[in-house]
Amino acid sequence: MSEFKALMLRETDGKVSSAIETVSDNDLPPGEVTVAVEYSTLNYKDGMILNGVGRLVRKYPHVGGVDFAGTVEASESPDYKPGDKVVLTGWRVGEVTWGGYAEKARVKASQLVPLAPPLTTKQAMAIGTAGFTAMLAVMRLEEHGLAPAQGEVAVTGAAGGLGSVSIAILGKLGYRVVAATGRPETHEFLKALGASGFLDRAELAKPPARPLDRERWAGAIDRGGSTTLATLLTQMKYRASVAACGLAGGSDLTTTVVPFLLRGVNLLGIDSVMCPIERRLTAWARLARDLPLDKLDRLTETAPLRDLPQWAGRILTGGVRGRLVIAVGGN
Repeated sequence: MSEFKALMLRETDGKVSSAIETVSDNDLPPGEVTVAVEYSTLNYKDGMILNGVGRLVRKYPHVGGVDFAGTVEASESPDYKPGDKVVLTGWRVGEVTWGGYAEKARVKASQLVPLAPPLTTKQAMAIGTAGFTAMLAVMRLEEHGLAPAQGEVAVTGAAGGLGSVSIAILGKLGYRVVAATGRPETHEFLKALGASGFLDRAELAKPPARPLDRERWAGAIDRGGSTTLATLLTQMKYRASVAACGLAGGSDLTTTVVPFLLRGVNLLGIDSVMCPIERRLTAWARLARDLPLDKLDRLTETAPLRDLPQWAGRILTGGVRGRLVIAVGGN
């Protein structure tokens, strides 16, 4: 039996608190593969879990972290051996079972993917669920006919993790990207990633005035939902598609069927949590190829595990720009 550090969440009188504690291998959940975690990251869902928002965690004490990357320490699966570099995103790890905010994690072999070269474990967590979802969105848009020559692509929540990685990918692939953000101070940052234009997010947050507006967007990646998504649907070009990736603005969607019937618009739901392994492998290979790693490094900040609670509050209020990597081993 060996001991290791973990950021443990405990609930008392309905309030969730966190502290770094020493736990043992025996405390880990069942699974075929034990991983020495090197890096994790902070996603919006992680912020909710660490702050006890949304009742995503039902059993405490708990270790959060929906993503992690590291080295296999022990394996009962023929698919992995000690020393292999691996990545995990999704599968409700860090939500239903213990996740990556600890120096060790134990999971099912089927939940892991091999680290795609030339990515490092740190770069894989700079990508994380946010960047993985961004790649899935780009792939779905391409499969529904999107090409650079067709016009502008809108990306909402542009300065966040999903938005910033989306812009970097689309920019490298030759698309003209319009970044929708409420933070003008991020414009230079977004331009360096590949944005060619900007839109105040308040313009999309207004309820649509009519079922169809002027055709503008050849494609869109939206993490807002609610009114933002409803407005985008009215502005899509003929047979264009919107990839819906989030609900930061709300889970409601008040719209009409008119964009779908008169313009053939496609609304594409993007799920990264339960994404099949074959699709995951394709997406990670595309990320290794189509995401400029110099731009990924530029949009990434690193923090030790001990500082994670203070960052968790910021991400819920839009206070995190780009991607935050958590150096788990540094505590």
